[in-house]
Amino acid sequence: MRTYELMFVVDPRVADDEVVTMTADYRHMIEAGGAEVTKEENWGRRKLAYTIDKVNEGKYVLFYIQSQDGAKASLPEVEHRMRQNEKILRFLTVRTDLDLKRAGSRVSVVEPPAPAGSASPAGPAPTGDGHAERED
Repeated sequence: MRTYELMFVVDPRVADDEVVTMTADYRHMIEAGGAEVTKEENWGRRKLAYTIDKVNEGKYVLFYIQSQDGAKASLPEVEHRMRQNEKILRFLTVRTDLDLKRAGSRVSVVEPPAPAGSASPAGPAPTGDGHAERED
């Protein structure tokens, strides 16, 4: 199972109902290719980090997509259609299952702390000045 995030930024001059129609079309294309849109977030109008085509704002839409290994053929087609659409300022598709796998492998096994009354096998504990306490 592969997971992706697809975000695109629409020109702010486009009407909201047209953005909803465009989003539904892209969702249908993704699902027709065998993938599943698990979650859809419409972030609304936000300021861009830099000017694109003399525009300072954009309407952000984010798709969370899951697909079987063989169903990834629909994403390049969707990206191709987004590239041709002049109303879309930018888009980005990121495969996220590899990041989750890497994050899971970095989790290390933590040893439980020793009980407070037991002595350390390494000897006396160092004091605040870096020297070990001596027992006489």
